[in-house]
Amino acid sequence: MKHAHLIHRGERRGVKVEVANTPFERMRGLLGRAGLDTDRALWLEACNAVHTFGMRFPIDVVFIDRRGCVLSVHYNVARARMLVCWRARSTLEMRAHAAQAWCIEVGDMLEWSASS
Repeated sequence: MKHAHLIHRGERRGVKVEVANTPFERMRGLLGRAGLDTDRALWLEACNAVHTFGMRFPIDVVFIDRRGCVLSVHYNVARARMLVCWRARSTLEMRAHAAQAWCIEVGDMLEWSASS
């Protein structure tokens, strides 16, 4: 799995992003993990739907279009839920309440840059 950094509002943030861009990596997602650090996120490339069946912790979910524009933000998504955003090209998953702490809002531009 590739690692990168989140770029939000034109600035590189202290958020480390795991990039899931293969079918297996996207299918696995955050399943099987006991938690996620507050400065970590999972970027699912080519993904417009997620589920939290089998998840051990709540997450925030951000749907992003092909230009990197945030289409919707879902906070504190509990287990056994399914979310879909038909216009999304990718999805950012993070620990519950992280989207609010990082000030991610609808209309923001997000991207990731390769770790150096």
